[in-house]
Amino acid sequence: MTQTSQKLSIKEKIGYSLGDLAANLVFQTLITYLAYFYTDIYGLSPTDSSIIMLVVGLIAAFVFNPIIGVLADRTISKWGKFRPWILFTAIPLGIIAILAFSTPNFSYQGKVIYAVVTYMFLLLLYAGNNLPYSALSGVITGDMSERNSISSYRFVAVMFAQFFVQVFMLGIIKSAGNGDKAVGIEKVMTALAIIGTIMLLITFLTTKERIIPKPEQKSSVKEDLVDLMKNKPWLIMLSLTTLVFVTLAMKGGAYVYYFENYVDKQQLTAFIQPILDSLTQIGLNHFGNDPVSAGFGLFNAGGIIFMIVGITLSKGLANKYGKRNIFGIFLFISTLFILGFYFLPPTSISLIFLSQILHGFFYGITIPILWAMIADVADYSEWLNNRRATAIIFSAMMVGLKAGLSIGGGLTTLFLGYFHYVANAASQTETAITGIKLLVSVFPAIPFLTGCFLLFFYKINKEMEVKIEKELKERRS
Repeated sequence: MTQTSQKLSIKEKIGYSLGDLAANLVFQTLITYLAYFYTDIYGLSPTDSSIIMLVVGLIAAFVFNPIIGVLADRTISKWGKFRPWILFTAIPLGIIAILAFSTPNFSYQGKVIYAVVTYMFLLLLYAGNNLPYSALSGVITGDMSERNSISSYRFVAVMFAQFFVQVFMLGIIKSAGNGDKAVGIEKVMTALAIIGTIMLLITFLTTKERIIPKPEQKSSVKEDLVDLMKNKPWLIMLSLTTLVFVTLAMKGGAYVYYFENYVDKQQLTAFIQPILDSLTQIGLNHFGNDPVSAGFGLFNAGGIIFMIVGITLSKGLANKYGKRNIFGIFLFISTLFILGFYFLPPTSISLIFLSQILHGFFYGITIPILWAMIADVADYSEWLNNRRATAIIFSAMMVGLKAGLSIGGGLTTLFLGYFHYVANAASQTETAITGIKLLVSVFPAIPFLTGCFLLFFYKINKEMEVKIEKELKERRS
């Protein structure tokens, strides 16, 4: 295993982080708006939307990601193993992102087929781009502190993407389409695709792969898979990643329904108006005149701003106490504020916003740690087997991410149908309202709590992190 200096420049850290900013312009849109797009803009039934999101998503998770992981680990080029994937998928990913959120005037059956095909290709290209991008973090440096640092840069960038998508995008969609959400979302996705493509190209140009396996350390696909099955921390992280993204997809996709159908609009308007007036005075009111869009945006803004604050604390806490302990503690605390949404009446706007802010802060501390832990699992595998298979480790985690996204998104529309939600109705039944409340509280809390329990069996603690890092440095030198 050869390596050069493990210290990274700020330029490289920022360049690397732009790749996740670009990817999350797509990913955060999938989490926040895909269910809403299919049911309330494209006109699919909740049941058909659920089937598409679940079935196509699981196919992508369990077929696309492992194949790309195997291929990426065996890629040989003058640019390295993973950077070429970022380069060659950047433009196709932008194109398919536009197509997936377009609304061609087909028959209902044609719309279903179009949704299946475009969603499948979107997930294929997303895997081809983001899986090697994620694996790149495992070979860009072997220094644990630098790895924690680059994870923090990366997920601050993620928060910026999330901030735009969840705070401004609904209002911009309605404004760009002059009330026609179908036209608006096509215009917005076109702009995001162009920006994202440029950012991915910058990531390719500014990064370098430093941890390069020696030729004699090549392994077969069978050996890689056998190594995975013996890697208990990997199995736990696969399960944990799946559970985390089930929660994120479920509550993230349900918030827009929560604001449009549950939150009291009169109280919401009264609560946010002073904020909007203040923003208007300094030229920052980009929420439009719709109180739901403005309230939804400010609600997400509060959570994201405090997520970023949490992210800034993550590196120091993880370095001092170990990733596992910090992740588990703060994931549990953040879950308590998710559960609180079930008990909040529609008129308690201040408490709704406060719960989101506190959840965002405590969950933000965990965000960079998840992917740094996965990179640690790749180190653990190399330490245990004396072979490095970075991409297949990360591909398994991408399986968890895609499976979680698909299950969470599918459950959102499935439960909406089960609780008799009617798209674009003037008012919903009490049964539908109860379902929406459960989708932002009790249902998404269950996977998070299960993940906390799994961490009791994850053995890479602070002491083992230090031991693995020291011994791998000796081997590589």
